[in-house]
Amino acid sequence: MRVGIVGLGWVGASVAISVLHRGIARELWLDDRRQGLADAEAMDLAHGASFYPPCDVRRATVEQMAQHCEAIVVAAGQGALPGQSRLDALHVTAGIAREIGGRLRGSGAVVVVVTNPVDVMTQLMAEASGLPPERVLGTGTMLDTARLRHELAGRTGIAESSLHAQVLGEHGDSQVVAWSSAAAGGTLLRALPGWQRADEGAIAELVRRAAYQIVAGKGATNHAIGLVTASLLQSVLRDEGRVLTVSRLHAAGTLPGWLAAGPVAFSLPMVVGRAGATRVLVPELDAVERSALRRSGEVLQAARAGVAASAGQDADRA
Repeated sequence: MRVGIVGLGWVGASVAISVLHRGIARELWLDDRRQGLADAEAMDLAHGASFYPPCDVRRATVEQMAQHCEAIVVAAGQGALPGQSRLDALHVTAGIAREIGGRLRGSGAVVVVVTNPVDVMTQLMAEASGLPPERVLGTGTMLDTARLRHELAGRTGIAESSLHAQVLGEHGDSQVVAWSSAAAGGTLLRALPGWQRADEGAIAELVRRAAYQIVAGKGATNHAIGLVTASLLQSVLRDEGRVLTVSRLHAAGTLPGWLAAGPVAFSLPMVVGRAGATRVLVPELDAVERSALRRSGEVLQAARAGVAASAGQDADRA
């Protein structure tokens, strides 16, 4: 299996080492607009070959990846600076999505978008590449879901892997915790002895603000998203059919009317395997959660429309 990674900043490098440790690729191809960086990362990672399952690491172009890789990770972009939201970086990253997406046209790979704002970037990548929406995935709220389960594990004494709780919608400020369906061992979280519904808002805010805290402290988030991306790649490459909260473009009319009226990319539980995110599982939600999730979709649709308006203004000035 060949995996390509485009963009070797903090996140791309963390994805690379996580892929190697997980042993899901026999070849790992790296690309960055700074060719010297791609060569250096490939050499550095190759020198650790004694400590991970066999994998050949080398530099390659996006075009070579498009032709030969089973999965391609796009981590190129500019992360949010301290005090910025993920959507604030969109004016820079939109052009990156269009440029790389155009170079991936006709590829048979599953494309995994990590660059923020990941939901709008996923939509732009699907549009620019012309690939089927199910084969252009964003990591979406997988990391938010992991953060939620980490918080819940500390409060309940139940392992993260045994907690079934999900964050839906935007990987960003409008994300929605599906509290009404959160469960452990078939028991709803809200039915567990000692659970306080009054704490749910504070927990959701901790999850929502986690990235801001990390960025303020060290400038970027990279380790956890590297692990998340490697897990997603494993589900794709090994055709595991796991249900993951990934982001993909949903065309107009493909979701229930209460959820989204037009095309939008955001996270819902989806069955992920070799063909990508082929099945969308719309969860049962209460009225408050339904309203919040629809609002999250509207936020992302407005952001996508803003990209189109900005592009039109740039064309007028040119």
